[in-house]
Amino acid sequence: MARILGIDYGRKRCGVAVTDPLKIIASALGTVPTRTLLSYISDYIAREEVELIVIGEPSQLNGQPSESMRYIKPFVEQLRQKLPQMPVVMYDERFTSTIAHRAMIDGGMKKSDRKDKSRVDSIAATII
Repeated sequence: MARILGIDYGRKRCGVAVTDPLKIIASALGTVPTRTLLSYISDYIAREEVELIVIGEPSQLNGQPSESMRYIKPFVEQLRQKLPQMPVVMYDERFTSTIAHRAMIDGGMKKSDRKDKSRVDSIAATII
């Protein structure tokens, strides 16, 4: 059974998460520097069976595309060219960072640990 790979794309780093083979639970794989994300995904897919890649689609509250879409769209095109057999879909990521912060608070994480943006990114990828 194949997994689903989730990505919270950022200009500097990206949160990456994956489901278990039964697609019941998603777990964070961590964060990856954006410049190495394409090779990271290729390497991961070579090791693990993945059936779908889901990338967070940032939108404003009014539903219009966010400013960061101008960075995400070229990456999605590169990904589709490099892995033409792999379905890649975009998923509305509004409020995932807020939900991630709330999960960190509810989980009892210290305030100093919650300031680590890479943790927020990996949790947001899990939510996506």
